[in-house]
Amino acid sequence: MTSLITICDTCKRSDWEERGAEVTDGEVFADLIEAAARGVEGVETRRHSCLMGCARGCNVAIQGAGKLNYTLGEFEATADAAAGIVGYAALHAQSETGQVPYRQWPQEVKGHFVTRHPPMPADLSKDD
Repeated sequence: MTSLITICDTCKRSDWEERGAEVTDGEVFADLIEAAARGVEGVETRRHSCLMGCARGCNVAIQGAGKLNYTLGEFEATADAAAGIVGYAALHAQSETGQVPYRQWPQEVKGHFVTRHPPMPADLSKDD
């Protein structure tokens, strides 16, 4: 199955203005995550403007149909962090439920989980 990494491309870390950055940290992070995900089986990416986790930028969501879904934040836009997110997403894609044993988590994602959401009900769109 496929897991989708949704990357907030509007995230700005707290020191964004002081650094005089010309693009958002989220855009830089999206570029890194997209590059890390190229060719990784079962992992897709997309950008979204604002995941509403501004106090915890940079933010991503890892989602899969019928699986637990996760929001992660407080990343620095680095290649190591991007690789860790993609590695976790690949494990999420391989998991039947979306749950990945802690011992398998890439070190780069540990301490960055913000929320876990249950899967959407399959019959949500059906009329009662």
